[in-house]
Amino acid sequence: MVETVISSLIGDTLDQLQQAIPQFSIPTIAELGATTLLLSAAIIIFLGVVGEAFFRKTGIPDIAFLMVLGVIIGPVLGVIPQDVIIEIVPYFAAVALIIIMFDGGLSLDIRRVIKTAHFALALSILGFVVSVASVAVIVYYGLGWSLIESVLLGTIVGGSSTVIVFGLVKQLNISEETKSMLSLDSAITDILVTIIAFVLIDVLVAGYLNQDLAIERFARSVAVGTVLGFGVGIPWMFAMTKLQKAQHAYMLTIGILFVIFFLDKSFGGTGTLAPLIFGLILGNKQSLSKYLRFKIPEIPSDDSVHNELTFMVRSFFFVFIGLLASISQLEYIFYGVIGAILIYVTRIVVVKGILTKRFNKFEKKVTQAMIPRGLAAAVMATIPLTMGIQKGEAYPQIVFVIILTSVIITTIALGRAKKFNIPVTNTSDNK
Repeated sequence: MVETVISSLIGDTLDQLQQAIPQFSIPTIAELGATTLLLSAAIIIFLGVVGEAFFRKTGIPDIAFLMVLGVIIGPVLGVIPQDVIIEIVPYFAAVALIIIMFDGGLSLDIRRVIKTAHFALALSILGFVVSVASVAVIVYYGLGWSLIESVLLGTIVGGSSTVIVFGLVKQLNISEETKSMLSLDSAITDILVTIIAFVLIDVLVAGYLNQDLAIERFARSVAVGTVLGFGVGIPWMFAMTKLQKAQHAYMLTIGILFVIFFLDKSFGGTGTLAPLIFGLILGNKQSLSKYLRFKIPEIPSDDSVHNELTFMVRSFFFVFIGLLASISQLEYIFYGVIGAILIYVTRIVVVKGILTKRFNKFEKKVTQAMIPRGLAAAVMATIPLTMGIQKGEAYPQIVFVIILTSVIITTIALGRAKKFNIPVTNTSDNK
């Protein structure tokens, strides 16, 4: 009886203490609302600027900082719940994909692209196939995934990042042709990643492999993207001559870009190739106008606005990947690291087999080092998760490890390659 009374008193006392002592649990978005979001956005912008400056100074890509930030404010501290991010990512991923592919097209010089297209095509296609195969094999046998699931993961990380490669080549003392080859290589693999990954996702959703349907989907994606890119890009190139003094000409271009993406998806495309070709046309409008025998005045591109928009999209998306990067199984880390190492090893073999004496030893070493996985892999890794595909939650986790590891490998490999650096005095004659 006495024990019962004492237990009751202790229980009542503990309840009162719990009510009296303030709780110091970390608030969620629902509790802090816009305040938390704005503070998080400010931190992301600040670290994005610092990371980009650090990248220019050291050559270390800034996405590592952004992804680690996502891990800290997401899985570690729990400031931003993962279920909220999962709802946002599909929409933001689409915007990120559009802007980055458009930016990739703008950055390509079509004249240099033509000169190195055969090297870039061989490097991108063979490198993509070998990377997909190496990652798929270790996942198939190591994690026991099905063949389609394994190939899908290999496809997602099969191509180098245009965002990182474009930034890196600008800082390197290599010929303009090599820069063009590496840029085109990353752009082609980004297209292969997105188109083939969407085809494989369709297979997983349907539950069976229809080869005719898969080939048709791939062909349709390429055809629709090409037709829309040229069909809208060339008329809009001419329309820009009339809009060069318009106050919001650049935003009109972004609006057209979103329409292209909508039409691409509506006609069975992936929404990837059309923005790239659209950007390629606008970025080379002076050269194309000569071939089309159409006089077009010099129009200064709105680089400042475009660069700021690309910076914002890129920074926020890599943080989003970090937010999704909770590792539920240690084996995901192991196979992610092994996958990135295999990608690098196979890249060395491919480069040795493709590049001729036309490229010096430093350029070959740089080409071997260019394996950073980035935005395309990050975007596509979220699709299986948002579509409810089996093992969908594993893709962002493994891809996160591969992206981070590949960036580290690229940084180390470029550092080692610098000892072979030979000053390039006339880049156009470096053959």
